[in-house]
Amino acid sequence: MSLLHQSPELVESAPGEDYAKGSSHVVWATWIAAVVVIAIMAIYVMAGQKPPVATGEIVEVWAHPQHSESSGTDASGAPMPKESFDQVLVFAHVKLHNQGKDPLFLHNVMTNAKLDEGIDSSYAASAGDYDRVFIAYPTMPVPHGKALTTTDATINPGQTLEGEFISSFRLNKQQWDARKDLNFSFAFRYQPSLVLAPHSPVTDQ
Repeated sequence: MSLLHQSPELVESAPGEDYAKGSSHVVWATWIAAVVVIAIMAIYVMAGQKPPVATGEIVEVWAHPQHSESSGTDASGAPMPKESFDQVLVFAHVKLHNQGKDPLFLHNVMTNAKLDEGIDSSYAASAGDYDRVFIAYPTMPVPHGKALTTTDATINPGQTLEGEFISSFRLNKQQWDARKDLNFSFAFRYQPSLVLAPHSPVTDQ
């Protein structure tokens, strides 16, 4: 038998050839497996995320700096020294929407101003106190809108609660103008709070 015709099984490969081919296949298989795992994890995370049950919008904000003086009587009607102070009344018009399947229970509302010293927060007044501000200050240069129920308000699924509220800060105008940020937080029972920032500049009145 001629030795020139060798069996294919006896033909040797070049050194490193089989190793290079095998390594290439392993690299590609590893890369594909990694992509598949990442895609599965992304789908799992996206499927587990739920849209927030509450959404909202700050329609407009007004600020009214003023110098005030206490009444000179305490809560029981007894006389006490009068106190003079500067304050800024912050009015906001808001829309709150329930896009969930269950009712939302608004617990309280806060106005948060970021100052050099930190965050200064003020609870929103009740709907009754909001209306009384315009009685006490009939020349208040801010539109008197429908008062927002800021405590114990129920927003049913698909419903939008809209109205205006007021908060006050013991700041003078210079301190107020130097603020670094402003937002509003709406606390709901059994749900995360909703924080909204105005999209337009605050109107000073």
